[in-house]
Amino acid sequence: MFEKVNQDIPLAGLNWFFDHAETISERSIDRIAALGGGIATQHRMAYQGEYFVERYGHGAAEATPPIAKMLEKGVHVSAGTDATRVASYNPWVSLSWMITGKTLGGMQLHPRHNCLDRETALRMWTENVTWFSNEEGKKGRIEKSQFADLIVPDKDFFSCAEDEISFLTSDLTMVGGKIVYGAGPFSDFNENDIPPAMPDWSPVRTFGGYAAWGEPEGAGKHSLRRTSIATCGCANNCNIHGHDHASAWTSQLPISDLKGFFGALGCACWAM
Repeated sequence: MFEKVNQDIPLAGLNWFFDHAETISERSIDRIAALGGGIATQHRMAYQGEYFVERYGHGAAEATPPIAKMLEKGVHVSAGTDATRVASYNPWVSLSWMITGKTLGGMQLHPRHNCLDRETALRMWTENVTWFSNEEGKKGRIEKSQFADLIVPDKDFFSCAEDEISFLTSDLTMVGGKIVYGAGPFSDFNENDIPPAMPDWSPVRTFGGYAAWGEPEGAGKHSLRRTSIATCGCANNCNIHGHDHASAWTSQLPISDLKGFFGALGCACWAM
């Protein structure tokens, strides 16, 4: 159908794209690439990966969505939240998921060859997005003539440990060259209080930061989950969860079946 439309009304120059595409086939990726289209992805699987695996199996989840394959095929690909209807507004959760292949619960969803390096993942949220909004050359990069929209994270995104990425926060935020937020070493530049989070029932209003992760030494540094992982002294470094055994205990995955993937074959958490 799209090919027929392209014959009558050429799509060249029109930045058109599909959204989500978690289970897109390689053939469909090739068709989109041939027609010059794009795919806007979200980190839904960072939150729903365990449920997807429970229903469809781990094999089906290894490239859901196949972002690395999309980029390899030359498709325009960006990251986002679908106006926060599909995923959280927090970009660090998305970046962590694309780089590590792990869900927020700690399950290794994607094998390494389906993950992205840090620079590629970051471009998914910055430079790549401009094609979708027809703003190429206007923003997305830190260079002369582009909008001075930037942040200074509380840790070096390119050198911090992988398990710290999802907990990063901004110490300095600039929009249009104007400082709109400052914290930590930049707190003196913070001239205006941040307005209350919307909607009124947002947990951020009660707990502060993102899911109460806004702590002085790094968001979530002293959370119960992080503390339990760091202090675990067992000999079972699970292939799926590492030492995050609580993720397995509280999930609905069939870890009690010793013959199943999440039993003896893939997850040692059952042995705790």
